[in-house]
Amino acid sequence: MQKRPRTRAIFAAFAVSTVLALGAVAAPAHAVGSLADVAIVDRTTGQTLSTYHADGKWYVAGRPGTRYEIRLRNVAGDAVLAVISVDGVNVVTGETASPTQSGYILAPGTTAPIRGWRKDLSRVAAFTFTSLDNAYATRTGRPDNVGVIGVAVFRRKPEPPPVASQLYGMPYLRRMEPARGTAGEGDAAGGAAQDRASAPVQKSLGTGHGRIETSTVRYENFERATDVPDEIIAIRYDSHANLVALGVIPRPPLPSRDPQPFPARFVPDPPARW
Repeated sequence: MQKRPRTRAIFAAFAVSTVLALGAVAAPAHAVGSLADVAIVDRTTGQTLSTYHADGKWYVAGRPGTRYEIRLRNVAGDAVLAVISVDGVNVVTGETASPTQSGYILAPGTTAPIRGWRKDLSRVAAFTFTSLDNAYATRTGRPDNVGVIGVAVFRRKPEPPPVASQLYGMPYLRRMEPARGTAGEGDAAGGAAQDRASAPVQKSLGTGHGRIETSTVRYENFERATDVPDEIIAIRYDSHANLVALGVIPRPPLPSRDPQPFPARFVPDPPARW
């Protein structure tokens, strides 16, 4: 059996306060996934967005103009690699997304907030819910998959344990040369185009290229156990109004009304004329 090449990766070396915050984050209340919990968090309110399940798909409702983060929590019991796409674009490299590309490595039990498009080893451009025409994917000529967040999760190939201080409480980032397509490729992002073709309303939200923020990372090694993702998680998003129109979010019940034929005993004077 041919040995898979060991690749040079990037690991996050956040400030001490950020590392402590990562260790203190509780498991999301509305997370999706089995090897990795994936939740979408509104950074303005700090609330985890509620997830809705319809026709075998997961959805969240976003608010235009708000920053959000993709919160990942490793529950697999071993280090995992999470390759992340937003609107069909890899959040690390900016390439049209494929599971074979770069992603973040999480140690067992750790939680990592992924807050933007990676610009270099120390900065990201914040994820922001925005109009469809202002989405980063649309502005770079790739509008077909706007409206979906994907995470492809890989287990790590067994190897001698790394130094504990290099992993504890820190997410990692991995870089890999492009490889041939794998089974499951495009599952996380490709469904959005089909959704759009059959949807009764036009999608209204995308993810913009927001303000620059600090997020420091460095390289680390990671070797995948398999070429095919162990799990692919997809969360679609749109405005609350559109998800109601699509039937994903139930419509609120109309207030009960029981008109009375004789609501008053006598005829009141009409309002005075001005």
